[in-house]
Amino acid sequence: MTPENDVNKKSEQDDLNNSEDTQNQSADDAEKSPKPDEQAGVESGHGNDENERNAESSDQASSEPEDAAVEGEVVSEDGEDDIDRAASAQAQSNGGDDPLGFGNQRMEGDAVEGEDAAPAPSELEQAQAKVASQADQLVRMQAEMENQRKRAQNDVTKAHKFALEKIALDLLPVRDSLEMGLQAATGDDADPAKIVEGSELTLKMLTQALEKYNIVEVNPIDEKFDPEFHQAMSMQPVEGKEPNTVSGVMQKGYTLNDRLIRPALVMVAK
Repeated sequence: MTPENDVNKKSEQDDLNNSEDTQNQSADDAEKSPKPDEQAGVESGHGNDENERNAESSDQASSEPEDAAVEGEVVSEDGEDDIDRAASAQAQSNGGDDPLGFGNQRMEGDAVEGEDAAPAPSELEQAQAKVASQADQLVRMQAEMENQRKRAQNDVTKAHKFALEKIALDLLPVRDSLEMGLQAATGDDADPAKIVEGSELTLKMLTQALEKYNIVEVNPIDEKFDPEFHQAMSMQPVEGKEPNTVSGVMQKGYTLNDRLIRPALVMVAK
């Protein structure tokens, strides 16, 4: 029960007690008044008037406390609110610091001196913070994946553009040697023996460059005809050659890492 209910209940009880005391006083006054038999020697006119006045006074006195008891539930006689009076009395009895008498009681969640009054984050705030963190991680992952994709695309483009860079560097000396051989052959003091020697050196340099990149020639002379690596240009009977044997090579073939890049043009014996 709240303090306001205690105050209202106390005020109603006091008013009811006052009403009962007033009614008891009126009953005592009525008993003390002279009875009709005792007033026989008194003049009839004067006695009747006196009795009527006493009865009216008794009725009025008994009715006034009842009205006061009803009205006392809301406003007291001096006009002061009963709740305020009771609160003031309770405050005085408690030293003025606790007018409603709650003492050390406090509602759940009230801050206490010396404790951290900052409210704990709610579940919604925690969920929002988690979503924001995951969204930031997702954005970062997407940016990283996009950067990786661009780097891979640039690497592929560069690989296509500069895949022949190494073999080109190895073929440039062969070109230089051929130019030097042509100059020597067209000079006034051209020596055919030196030109042949220079050409052989140039051919050797070219063969080494091709072998470096696993480019192997296909020269199937006196071998069985293989349609996967050979292309027959003609067939004719050749004495001393078994049928379906390569009797001559018109143009050599080449493979790159065991993959045919040019078949050998051959003549096949019948």
